[in-house]
Amino acid sequence: MSASTDPWRGVAAEEAADGPSGLTSLLRSRSRALLASLLAPHRRAFVLTTVVVVAETAARLAGPYLLKLGIDRGIPPLTAGEGPDVLLTVVGVFLAVLVVRSLLEYVFLVVSGRVGQDILVDLRRRLFDHFQRLGISFHERYTSGRVIARLTSDVEAIAELLGSGLLSITNGVLSIVGISVALVLLDPFLAGACLLVLPLVWAMSNWFRRRAVVVYRQTRDAVALVIVHFVESLGGIRAVQAFRREPRNQEIFDDVNGRYAAANLRANRLAAIFGPGVSSIGRASVALVLLVGVRRVVSGDMTVGALAAFLLYVRRLFEPMQDLSQFYNLFQAAVAALEKLSGVLDEKPGVAEPEHPVALPDGAGRQGHQVLFDAVRFGYGDAEVLHGIDVEIPAGQTVALVGPTGAGKSTLARLLGRFHDPTEGRVLLDGVDLRDLADDDLRREVVTVTQESFLFAGTVADNIAFGRPGASRDEIREAASVLGAHELIEALPSGYDTDIRKRGGRLSAGQRQLVAFARAFLADPGVLVLDEATSSLDLPSERLVQRALHTLLAERTAVIIAHRLSTVEIADRVLVVVDGRVVEDGSPRDLLGVTGGHYRALHRAWEDSLV
Repeated sequence: MSASTDPWRGVAAEEAADGPSGLTSLLRSRSRALLASLLAPHRRAFVLTTVVVVAETAARLAGPYLLKLGIDRGIPPLTAGEGPDVLLTVVGVFLAVLVVRSLLEYVFLVVSGRVGQDILVDLRRRLFDHFQRLGISFHERYTSGRVIARLTSDVEAIAELLGSGLLSITNGVLSIVGISVALVLLDPFLAGACLLVLPLVWAMSNWFRRRAVVVYRQTRDAVALVIVHFVESLGGIRAVQAFRREPRNQEIFDDVNGRYAAANLRANRLAAIFGPGVSSIGRASVALVLLVGVRRVVSGDMTVGALAAFLLYVRRLFEPMQDLSQFYNLFQAAVAALEKLSGVLDEKPGVAEPEHPVALPDGAGRQGHQVLFDAVRFGYGDAEVLHGIDVEIPAGQTVALVGPTGAGKSTLARLLGRFHDPTEGRVLLDGVDLRDLADDDLRREVVTVTQESFLFAGTVADNIAFGRPGASRDEIREAASVLGAHELIEALPSGYDTDIRKRGGRLSAGQRQLVAFARAFLADPGVLVLDEATSSLDLPSERLVQRALHTLLAERTAVIIAHRLSTVEIADRVLVVVDGRVVEDGSPRDLLGVTGGHYRALHRAWEDSLV
């Protein structure tokens, strides 16, 4: 089922906090499936940690019982002469139990810590890999701030659960069960009176759980909004400062930051009610045990040691219950994070790789590839942009797409790069539907250079080698030399090793574009798409880039999208696109001679703009 008909698939999970119970339980089921897949490779480690925790809990619970033996059989007034020897034995066993318990706790922390980190490494790897595979349409609607929130705050929530949370819940459950059994064995009557308060604790826990589900989801949503606004405001800092947007951005940030603080306060209030509430019940239980227990000791129904052990066990019974409030904070944060992460991982790529890829014909691509748009229709949502495009581009031909803004030129380029698939029709490369090509083959043969080619932090050489990561330094230099960029690069402070910083900030627009062209030349694709690749350049930079283009476009198929018709002049053929249709098709010279033609009008308008 597609995302348009199934709003609960993929990242729609992020809007499901207040959804119907059936849908919410579906999301929780998917979250459990994700957690199960993360835990599956570590079954043996979890068996080991379970054994260690059981043994550590038994050692911890042995303390009060050893105290009972020490009092009842080691204090002379309460014994028949065996006191000192028994007391020394009990103290020795107690110290041995402490050592064993420390060793077991060490083993648990080491093993669980290693497993937890392995799980987080796996989860981050899955997320990063999946985000890279999701299509352009996904990233256009899913903001970078939300991506960062998934990789940081949500993963950290799961890390906290696997760290302190796992130990807390495991020890808590085993302690409650073990202590309950010990109380019954020590004195069934007193245990029955003490355990009568457990239904009250259960009722409080149920109340806390119902409210915490909503509150902690709101907390995760609120922190995501803080991250989104922070990242996007600083990512667009030039526009923010240019338009004096700082006060308004600060207002928005204060609002989302206030929501996050309010959500945390609600969570803290819940914990402040639940934790002290359970603690108060525990103290009342201790008072009840002391009152009833003393009378049973006086009447001879209970020993002093048994009463002391019973009191210690009762205190320990309510400690893990109180800790559950803190664990529930971690648990609910992790559940909310799992729902968002499982939603992202459930999102299907808009352009899925074929199950049975088809190879391009042997020998194809030596002089470029043949491109065919066969009855292609495409729309964004309900608005159709392309209306039955039929265009054939022979191998090795350079075709320019021109037309008014919004006519569909960039959409054609995106379909050729398979960033989207047609809603109807086919786009073929040497007779092979792009949907049947393996992603590696497609990306190797079709390369797109855009108006603002992204340059990564690092050296000039690193950015050129992005087109072919295994390229040698000589091959990088050759690519730059062929395009006329070698001297320009050598003039930089460290030549090819110059750090161009974030997004190529140390280079001019023309220099950045030449680096992008060198990258494309090194990749050596059969089809090159230039999407407004020269529109942001000044005239000197444009002339420099124009010379590089003649070399770059040789012996390959090329599609050029340009508003500057000086770039179009190097094309063999021009397609004029208006309202999603090709209305003119011919050489630049031929179309200039068409009286009343669209291309002639565009050319005249361009010439007038130069005056």
